[in-house]
Amino acid sequence: MISRNNNSLGFTAVEVIISVSVGILLMLVAADLLVSVVSNPTSQMASLDSIEQAKTVVSVFVDELRSSAVGNDGSYPVTLAQENEIIFYSKFRTTGNAVNRVRYYFSDGVLYKGTTIPTGLPLSYDLDSEVVRPVVTNVLNQGSPAFYYYDGNYNGSGQELSQPVNINQIRFAKINLIMENLTSKQSQSTFPISGGAAIRNLKDNLGN
Repeated sequence: MISRNNNSLGFTAVEVIISVSVGILLMLVAADLLVSVVSNPTSQMASLDSIEQAKTVVSVFVDELRSSAVGNDGSYPVTLAQENEIIFYSKFRTTGNAVNRVRYYFSDGVLYKGTTIPTGLPLSYDLDSEVVRPVVTNVLNQGSPAFYYYDGNYNGSGQELSQPVNINQIRFAKINLIMENLTSKQSQSTFPISGGAAIRNLKDNLGN
């Protein structure tokens, strides 16, 4: 008769218990995810869309800021630097000698962008022709500035310029958006998105 070692056959009782426990845990996680998605898919998709849109807008803002220039009417590259509004002139995606007047401002949970394209000879800005549109919604910046400004000593960290900002001191500007995040049903959290750049035509000791 052949003797067999019972320990070599199949699973032990401990292994069976562990396998069943892991299986139950995975099913609970999957069920929770399914309930989270099915319970309110519209809100979650809207949250994801807003976050992705915010990332795109911040990226464009940085590119525009890096391309700042003196306005076609001789305006200083940055003409307004407030906590929730910034106005500057930029050659980003313009043609010829045109320098667009760009305005971003935050109001009631929405970030808006206004663009004024210079016209005429010589080129000048008709502020009544400014095109304003909402670019990011579901922004939760209430109480927190959307824009920060720094002088030439800024190296990635340090104190921002205090309001009211002297525009002649600005060498770096940053946008910070606090987005609503509804992708988890357990808690309604926030998702910060920020980006900044040195203003090329104004920078001195900055490396950007």
